[in-house]
Amino acid sequence: MTNKYMYFIANWKMFGDLRTLNSLDSVIKFSKNNKISKFRIIYCPPSTLIRPLSKRLKKTNLEVGAQNCHESENYGAFTGHVNSKMLKNVGAKYVILGHSENRQSGETDKLINLKIKSAIKSNLKVIFCIGETLSEKRKKLTNKVLAKQINNGLSSIKDTSDIIIAYEPVWSIGTGLIPKSKDLLNSISYIKSKFRRKVPKVLYGGSVNNKNITELKDINIIDGFLIGGASQNSKKFIDIIKKTFN
Repeated sequence: MTNKYMYFIANWKMFGDLRTLNSLDSVIKFSKNNKISKFRIIYCPPSTLIRPLSKRLKKTNLEVGAQNCHESENYGAFTGHVNSKMLKNVGAKYVILGHSENRQSGETDKLINLKIKSAIKSNLKVIFCIGETLSEKRKKLTNKVLAKQINNGLSSIKDTSDIIIAYEPVWSIGTGLIPKSKDLLNSISYIKSKFRRKVPKVLYGGSVNNKNITELKDINIIDGFLIGGASQNSKKFIDIIKKTFN
């Protein structure tokens, strides 16, 4: 994987405060001093940290994203929500949409589609999450589920140049389990086959850590990783990046 441009996206979920940002000094130093040039690091913290994080990373090659957004393009009576325009204004360049944790809370493919369209209009790059549940996997419905999520989530979106796909099997997130290499290769290949013109970057997410990365990195068609819990620890996060290129 040394000849590829790789993404390492840190999804902090509901974690972190202003003091936590100090832990990124080692990641900033690593990104400046190491000889690896073909990677991009993107931090997606809670909305409360986007502005201070974007300021802290202003003179670095690290970027900032958000974890979700409201589907409305305009301001409105949506207490507790923020839209893509607001995220862009405070420094976000990316936004994670369609994450299984939000799907499980009621987000539908149609709603995700509206969010993606809104994010693109605000000039945000989208990290679009898709993946099957354990029940769907056991019924051998993985490809059918992925096709439905892609077709519905990206409906009427002709230009996918600002979209990154993150394949995250629901049964893998937070469980410590990852797909078998053959299964993961087949799923990533299938996702890429759904795009005839410009094939988007396809990342893997789901219990990625500094131990199983040695297995995951050998699947050459993976374009990077969406990393949850392990990204909250800078030492582990750096270790994942190092091992990907070794």
